[in-house]
Amino acid sequence: MRKPASMWSLETFGRTRLSKHFFMRDFLFSEISAFHGIPNIPDRPDVAIKNGRAFCTTLLDPLEETFGRIAVRSGYRSPSLNRFGNVHKLNCAANDNPAECHIWDRGRGADAIAGATIVIPWFADQYQQGRDWRDLAWWVHDHLAYSEMWFFPKLAAFNLVWRPGPLRTISSYITPRGMLLRSGAMPSEPPDLRKQRYADFPPLRGIAYP
Repeated sequence: MRKPASMWSLETFGRTRLSKHFFMRDFLFSEISAFHGIPNIPDRPDVAIKNGRAFCTTLLDPLEETFGRIAVRSGYRSPSLNRFGNVHKLNCAANDNPAECHIWDRGRGADAIAGATIVIPWFADQYQQGRDWRDLAWWVHDHLAYSEMWFFPKLAAFNLVWRPGPLRTISSYITPRGMLLRSGAMPSEPPDLRKQRYADFPPLRGIAYP
């Protein structure tokens, strides 16, 4: 697919279905783009779609089918948009930072990456009443083939990342801050204790369709 050259081709790109529940358009809105007038258009749409499909089918669809609606806080960012956000200190990592997950068209093959900052409203309501963010972190760890997670204080939003070779790391800006799980390390809590944390969670893919 060529880079969208008109509003109509961009609209067609946005209609591209990535998975059962998600379309490319779900990930294109950006406050940085809207406020500063910088188009959020990928350099390599075919790569963005391929990596986005892997991300959505592997991680977001199972979450949506288990917890209900998933809110995308920050999805895809074009290289130029992300670079602007980084230079102006708008919470964007540098384009060449290996942890920058929002530029879906940056890598292919083993270097492929796609991610988004998401909120799970079902859990956010409980978190705002004092529930530990680690309950959700360990549930994702025990059920999904994620690569990285970073948790943030507002609404227990977190960056969720897909890679073809998952790193399996968990970090947080919520107390206790820092890295909960390093790549290749064993979880600090045994399976039985982790399961107790999320014993009241719905079963994986718990949503029922008519």
